[in-house]
Amino acid sequence: MGSKVDIEQARHLVNSHLDEVSAQLREVNRAIHDNPELAYKEFQAHDTITSFLEKQGFDVKRKTWGLDTSFEATIGSGGRQVVVCCEYDALPDIGHGCGHNLIATSSIAAFLGAAHALTKLGVPGRLRILGTPAEEGGGGKAKLITAGAFNPPEDVAASIMAHPMSIHRMIGSEGSQVSGVAGLDLIASFKFRVEFRGVTAHAAGEPWNGVNALDAAVASYNNVSLLRQQIRPDERIHGVIEVGGTVPNVITDYTRMNWYVRAPTTKRGALLVERVKACMEAAAVATACKVNYIPTDTYESVMSNPVLCKTYIEEMAVLGEKVDMKLLESFNASTDMGNVTHVVPGIHSGFGIQTAPGVSLHSREFAAAAGTDDSHEVAMKSGKGMAMLAIKVLVDDAIAENARVEFNKRYD
Repeated sequence: MGSKVDIEQARHLVNSHLDEVSAQLREVNRAIHDNPELAYKEFQAHDTITSFLEKQGFDVKRKTWGLDTSFEATIGSGGRQVVVCCEYDALPDIGHGCGHNLIATSSIAAFLGAAHALTKLGVPGRLRILGTPAEEGGGGKAKLITAGAFNPPEDVAASIMAHPMSIHRMIGSEGSQVSGVAGLDLIASFKFRVEFRGVTAHAAGEPWNGVNALDAAVASYNNVSLLRQQIRPDERIHGVIEVGGTVPNVITDYTRMNWYVRAPTTKRGALLVERVKACMEAAAVATACKVNYIPTDTYESVMSNPVLCKTYIEEMAVLGEKVDMKLLESFNASTDMGNVTHVVPGIHSGFGIQTAPGVSLHSREFAAAAGTDDSHEVAMKSGKGMAMLAIKVLVDDAIAENARVEFNKRYD
């Protein structure tokens, strides 16, 4: 059950507390940004965040749910629960080109602000921050779901997070500039590797005795390139050859490719994977190679909950920010936060940071922009909005119940 709370008082407590800790959080932000770490190796980020939370007085569990770089801290007991997801991994070579240092900042801020207000006001319910490593291709949240981090799912009223993007992409549904988006509904991504195995032979002396696995990989790539002409505009297929052979005078007996197949929904993605694998099978038949698939965790499509989105929009408006429900043009990226939104009601929002025109995510230029003081302030403001969203979910029965109703409609 909810609890009667003075929302204005809660908002004041959130905002004033986050203003007080912003400088300390800036140091956490900077430490993560300046020391980028890859999936499942975010040891410094893990230690930086957990030490900071402990200094703030929280009982922090390190290395949780079987992952060395996951963590969690919880306040409250009993009643419904809100989970704040916290990302902090980086990309190879370009560091925080996806701005996960800012995701960590906004998520920690949301937890700190909401925890402070809930404690001061004696509000029942649970608030938890969950460290979710390896979003960049490692499927950390999928592994956390399997390990039980969101169990029992009926107890989790909302799972929330926000992602930075270039402000130039923040064009709302009506074509006007906005500062953020509430429902960044990203597409599903199916990831798998494919191996081709052949037979070695002397490439000049007796090539007829060889079975060329490189030919199978090249044929697969060409087959997929032909398939791309016949897929829908909002679908994506991309792959690379990870292992292509050793020396030219030996027929290659082993190759390995890495493929991503994306579609707006998980169902459509699964159908497209079947067509892509047919390209691999055809290449194997044509070259007499054996084919094997190595699947990894699928990133399901994000289904941001409309009730949670509306509440976040309202709170950001109080802070003077214009946040729209959707972007005018969809953004065809993927995240394992999608998996979470298939398990519990969730929101994956976006906030715009200043970059030069044309700067995109997953670039060195975006990584540089993610490290500025201005971007920190934007992340903190998003954290304030998410903190109030968390509070409202815990104190307002109608919001929690309506969010659950919308969640139950997700496959209709």
